[in-house]
Amino acid sequence: MTLTMKTFNGTAIDIPNGKLTSLQSSLRGKLINKADAGYDDARSLWNGMIDRRPGLIISAQDTNDIRLAVNFARENGLLLAVKSGGHQIAGHAVADGALLLNLSEMRGVHVDADKATAKVEPGCLLSDVDQETQRYGLAVPLGINSTTGVAGLTLGGGFGWITGKHGLTIDNLLSAEVICADGEVRVASATQHADLFWAIRGGGGNFGVVSSFEFALHPIGPEVLSGLIVHPLADARGLLQSYRDICARAPDELTIWAVMRQAPPLPFIPEDWHGKEVLIFAACYAGDMKDGEKALEELRDLGNPLADVIGPHPYAGWQQAFDPLLTPGARNYWKSNDFLKLTDGVIDSTLAAVVDLPDPQSEIFIAHLGGAMARVDPAATPFPQRKRHFVMNVHTRWSEPAKDQTCIAWARALFDRTAPDAAGSVYVNFMPSDDDGRMQEAYGPNIEKLRRIKAEYDPKNLFRLNHNINVEASEKLAT
Repeated sequence: MTLTMKTFNGTAIDIPNGKLTSLQSSLRGKLINKADAGYDDARSLWNGMIDRRPGLIISAQDTNDIRLAVNFARENGLLLAVKSGGHQIAGHAVADGALLLNLSEMRGVHVDADKATAKVEPGCLLSDVDQETQRYGLAVPLGINSTTGVAGLTLGGGFGWITGKHGLTIDNLLSAEVICADGEVRVASATQHADLFWAIRGGGGNFGVVSSFEFALHPIGPEVLSGLIVHPLADARGLLQSYRDICARAPDELTIWAVMRQAPPLPFIPEDWHGKEVLIFAACYAGDMKDGEKALEELRDLGNPLADVIGPHPYAGWQQAFDPLLTPGARNYWKSNDFLKLTDGVIDSTLAAVVDLPDPQSEIFIAHLGGAMARVDPAATPFPQRKRHFVMNVHTRWSEPAKDQTCIAWARALFDRTAPDAAGSVYVNFMPSDDDGRMQEAYGPNIEKLRRIKAEYDPKNLFRLNHNINVEASEKLAT
């Protein structure tokens, strides 16, 4: 009896049952094939557009299971996919016919409160980390949706509510244990395999499988001054002009994002506004409450809001505030641009798109990044855009497959209209699968160094199911 699987060069190969039996006997975890219970759960992703059927799944329990999976894929020439939290918009974590290394059961978090560090396994979600670190009044900068996987977020950069004060997620990574393409387990840090450590801080899953992350933690909470201010969309042009000025003066502790969408049926929003287009300011102050109240005065004095629910909230709860709008299973497509300035033209194009939303679940958000993040040398990590800037994510979300074409076209149209004002960079974690041609934008002048490190640690491109670093492009330029 054999199992037919896909190789990394696109052909099919038969794996004898004896090899599978030997592999299972060495694993702490388990092998799952298409006929087994748990197969569909193990292959499912956050983005409901992705419905792929791997040939075989290894559900890993520890570092040795990861090493065995990498060796098995390499020795048999198998196409290898790696799933941690499964939240990536592009859906590279699962491929038809591939060997899927599923890390989602590895969700341990160990906090050393004395050293203010945390060791985090690769299957952890943001909520796992926040729950454990907040027991000690500590946190690491992560994203804004608690069901996001820590591994993918970190490998791509990572930013959220406390980035202005404490930097990107990668700026707080102290070390990582990486299983490389040769099957060797390497500890990467500033003093060990420093080139590998540089590459994994933004270069994605191109260089190996991370089996644990060590993060620096910072005092946060247990409560932060945070919440939402909701305005009618009709007032949004002037409000966004004021918002960009407030962001330019904001202290590191203050983060404000702008969200444009149809008002969800939240109890603090007047019922007659439910389903109507609104502008929402989401704000968080990572510092003293009284200082935060003063810092937020100007934003709260703008216009005539429909609702203002800024107040003390548990930090871990604020990290989950947007979860109800980002539940798994819906169909999602994103397009993203960075802007050094939020021009009137970008504002006008955005507002014109909001009045023509293709689905009530769709939204556009604009995040402002600065502070500690902007004081890091652009060459210190692969993440190149270290200037104070705005990130627009055109977040198209819907449920019915029949709306795919309409929703995707809407996102692309807004992206194209705002592209002339864009900074020429893009956050790799916001890139859909058809954005692979933007790798130069994602890494800027750091791309060549990434290619050299990729060639050293993964010369045969075993780790190719990602936003892939193209080594061949560098070789062609050299010749």
